[in-house]
Amino acid sequence: MENAPRNDATRGSEQGSCSRTVKIAGYLLLAIDLSLFAGCATAGKAKVEPAEPTPAVTAQPSPPLSTGPSVVRLTDGREGFVIKEPSIKDALSRAEFDQASAMIREAKYDKAIELLEMLIAQSPGLTAPHINVAIAYGRTSKPEQAEQHLKKALELIPGHPVASNEYGLLLRKAGRFVESRQIYEKSLAAFPEYYPIHKNLGILCDLYLKDSACAAQHYEVYGKAMPRDEHVKLWIADLQTRAGSSMTASARIENGTARP
Repeated sequence: MENAPRNDATRGSEQGSCSRTVKIAGYLLLAIDLSLFAGCATAGKAKVEPAEPTPAVTAQPSPPLSTGPSVVRLTDGREGFVIKEPSIKDALSRAEFDQASAMIREAKYDKAIELLEMLIAQSPGLTAPHINVAIAYGRTSKPEQAEQHLKKALELIPGHPVASNEYGLLLRKAGRFVESRQIYEKSLAAFPEYYPIHKNLGILCDLYLKDSACAAQHYEVYGKAMPRDEHVKLWIADLQTRAGSSMTASARIENGTARP
């Protein structure tokens, strides 16, 4: 990349959980009965838990969806939300979903795609299979198919943070930087506590859109939520250094002391 600031290789290529660029692989949705806690406030990654709420969770659901996924906001003093998917009642289908998830971890993408596409045909209203098959398509250099499924997940839950995170990375890889930013910003409008998107939006603004103000804003939000991530601290310092260098250069030009 031409004229990339320091740490661009680190920022541009990182994958995994919240501690990195947070590609969706760190969030494989391993259960259709999905409760996804957002924010990465403690463990550094979203938590996947059974769909049945525990008595300790006091939450007010958004308008309920009787047959599809729903979002529940936590109101018990914790920051975040829960994304809940209906159960797969067919034991065989559930086993196939789990098998496909394992195949993705083992890089057996074609077989995973086959299983997930069959499951989607049977249960098109679940977001988790759409997101996971998009991962597999992305790993097999089929971005069009990946995009199709991510769009479907976002139709089911507008702004779905995990789908948006993956979609934003897919668009960034394709050089569609403005669209990537739009996806991230739309998701953060609905799920501002999903910190991986703050980090990836900061990276996008920093390295690809050259928008230092945007980068600084989202790095700061992520850094406060994830103080153990030393990389972001370095990136913020790097932004400040570059901003200071630019101001110094501008001052020299104004004073007529800059070299030609």
